[in-house]
Amino acid sequence: QVQLVESGGGLVQAGGSLRLSCAASGSIFSIMGWYRQATGKPRELVAFITRGGTTTYADSLTGRFTISRDNAKNTVYLQMYSLTPEDTAVYYCYGDFFGRRWGQGTQVTVSS
Repeated sequence: QVQLVESGGGLVQAGGSLRLSCAASGSIFSIMGWYRQATGKPRELVAFITRGGTTTYADSLTGRFTISRDNAKNTVYLQMYSLTPEDTAVYYCYGDFFGRRWGQGTQVTVSS
């Protein structure tokens, strides 16, 4: 059974940092990444990373967010810095390998 399980979300003050983790099981994904969805807004891409370590970020987030992965642990991470209330959203992990699988999401709330 293929699963993606996120962790690390929570409440943080503006200017703070958070690190999200997403542990995959049941499949090896060529690409893993993160989307986020704020209330009342469409889901938007945050970043993704290939198994070889090539990264891509949403233009608006470059420099504040860093994506990485540990292939041995089949886990992808999202390190977020200088968070603002506009970063408040549910963050979803995904993996691509002959189709896309999603995690259940983890809430990130940034207070002003």
